[in-house]
This record gives sequence, C-alpha cells and structure tokens, in this order.
Amino acid sequence: MIQNSELILNPDGSVYHLNLLPEHIAHDIIFVGDQNRVEKITQFFDSIQYSTQKREFKTQTGIYKGKRISVMSTGIGPDNIDIVLNELDALVNIDLKTREPKETLTSLNIIRIGTSGSLQADIPVDSFVMSKFGLGLDNMLRSYLIDEVSNPAIEDAFVMHTNWDIRKGRPYAIPCSEKLEKIIESDKIFKGITATAGGFYGPQGRVLRLNIQDEELNNKMDNFNFNDNRITNLEMETAAIYGLSALLGHNALSLNAIIANRATGTFSDDPYKAVDELITYTLNKLAAK
Repeated sequence: MIQNSELILNPDGSVYHLNLLPEHIAHDIIFVGDQNRVEKITQFFDSIQYSTQKREFKTQTGIYKGKRISVMSTGIGPDNIDIVLNELDALVNIDLKTREPKETLTSLNIIRIGTSGSLQADIPVDSFVMSKFGLGLDNMLRSYLIDEVSNPAIEDAFVMHTNWDIRKGRPYAIPCSEKLEKIIESDKIFKGITATAGGFYGPQGRVLRLNIQDEELNNKMDNFNFNDNRITNLEMETAAIYGLSALLGHNALSLNAIIANRATGTFSDDPYKAVDELITYTLNKLAAK
C-alpha cells in the first residue's frame, strides 16, 4: 500500500495538487503552460463537462466533435511536470481508495501545445515544430531510473559537441511517442530536437546581471546535429514530459507554434493566429483518431 505521505489526497479524495478525481479527466489530454491558455483551447469545444483550478493547475474536460478531451495547465518548468505526470498517472493507474497500483494499467495520450522561438534560420515564424526528441538539460529526470527509455548516443554526442560541464548533470534524451507522431504529423510540420532547460534566464543563455557558465552554449546548440536531427527550439517542459510519460507507460508528443526566430531576430506579426491554427489542427487530428 502506498503511504499517505507519498500519495497525498485532499479531503474529498482528489489528488493533492491537481484537485482531480479519476472521473474528471479524459484519456486524451492537452497540456499548456499558462492557465489562461486553457480556455483558448476549450473555446473550440462543443461543451465543457468539468472545470477546476488549484494553484497554477487548471483543468477543463469537455467534448470536441464527439471526442472527450481534457486540457490542463502545467505551469512552468520540469519540476511542475514531475507533479502533473505523477498525479495524472495516479488517477488512472492507482486505486485511490485502496492505495494499490491497479493490475490493468491505462495509457494516456498527452500532447503539449506551446509557443517557442526557433533556433534555426530556416524554421520561420508561424510554422509548427514537432519534438522528435526531448533533450533535458534540467537534471530532474535523473532522480528516476531512466536507462530503459533514454538515448545515450544522443546524450554522448551532445556532451562532446558542447564540451558540457558534467557538474551541471548529464543531459538526457527521450523520444516522442511514435503512435502520436503518426497521428499528428504532416509535411508542413518541422521535426527536430527540443532542448528543455531548467530555467528561463541563465539556463537559456540570457545574461542580465549574472555571468553564465558557458556563454557559447546557445551557439553550440544551434549547430548540433545527430543523424539529421537538429535542435529546433528551447523551452522548459518537453523532455520532462517525454521522460515521465515513457517511464509510466503513457504516450506523449510536444508541438510548438514558432512565434520568434532567434537566429534571424524576427517575431510573428500575429502570434495569436499561429497558436489558434496549431490548436485547431491538433484538436481535429485527435477527434479523427
């Protein structure tokens, strides 16, 4: 039996941070970072069956073209993903009354929809990027046993290419779900490696008043290539989502609307349009599967 201190429940029996019961979520779930972006997706739903929020974790579940879908905000960063993925898994794969893992496990389909800046000049603003791999620079997933799901070849190549300081922890590389990749992909979507940083400023090469450990890291990342997989963008969640989903037996895919290009210094004229187009594209793919 899982102890009370390890799986914390609210007085109503819901999981502690997400404030959800098993019946509140669908098996197809869309992640967003910002809680205000949840309704930017559910505005397209035919109906909303359930809505709740606790802290930065907002969830709405409803129906889109006959498909039951949940939309959830995760907040920012790998540490929040650790909370969200473990509690979502508990909702479907642990009996919350007996506190025992279920004999028959459920696999969720999780798609992250985000915005990002491209690191490559040929990936223009207003385009879509699918993360073929998540490259974690944050070290969170190293708290788990990840050898069976990680790609050491990419990790070794990245460490060598960037002369990575191992005192920051060894990067980890996790592939996306092949199942979701086949459902969502099109010839209009760029694919590559999404790097996941553990912070917004220094970890992503931004300098305000503090010097950073490697001023050239972003330039090294720009020209990293592993078997024709380049680092397309840099954000703060994808690798953690891929890693925990793979470990727990869920399918995960990360999509980004590119609203800025750091290589060319350009920014989208209408970033909201690009995001809405990615949202409707993803919803229609999910509804048709």
